[in-house]
Amino acid sequence: MTQLYDANGKRVAVTVIQGGPCTVVQRKTVEKDGYNAVQVGFGDVKQSKVSKPMAGHFQKKQVSPSRFLKEFKIDEGEELKLGDSLTVKIFDGVSHVDVSGVTKGRGFQGVVRRHGMGGGPFTHGGHSKRRIGSVGANAWEARVYRGHRMPGHMGNVNTTIQNLRVIELRPEENLMMVEGAVPGPVGSILLVRKSLKKRKTVKAS
Repeated sequence: MTQLYDANGKRVAVTVIQGGPCTVVQRKTVEKDGYNAVQVGFGDVKQSKVSKPMAGHFQKKQVSPSRFLKEFKIDEGEELKLGDSLTVKIFDGVSHVDVSGVTKGRGFQGVVRRHGMGGGPFTHGGHSKRRIGSVGANAWEARVYRGHRMPGHMGNVNTTIQNLRVIELRPEENLMMVEGAVPGPVGSILLVRKSLKKRKTVKAS
């Protein structure tokens, strides 16, 4: 993350995303596959580093091997051909995007860290400082309700941050600056889509 000044001169915290280049590895059509879609590859990888089935897939399409593959549905009128290169230019004129990724893994955490619970008293002889406390009644119903928030594994889940404002595009460097933070650690793989709904701005009274 870094900082930039937007068009209004306001300093905003941004995340720098490398948006491609992504290569169209496969083109699916209604006639052959039943729907319109493209399979896009990102990240160059050596031929010896891919499995034999994937090597045959890339060789059949006559494209260089990619480390990551993702399929996107497209409209019938969109003209995308095999071998086309997609860059951040496709987001030209887009004001807001949705960014999906895998969050940072935090390991096994208690309820204070995982769910933001307050814990017990820290003074006057309190012995339940960061414990979960009662999880149910000891009489009827003598059970823990489903969905009760408990300690457990935190992070390392797929999540989407919606309506992030696009601050700047640098097509010559394939970089996109979006306002705010995105899921995952530095260097993680993200999925960036155009937002369907623009976030409503609330004017201060």
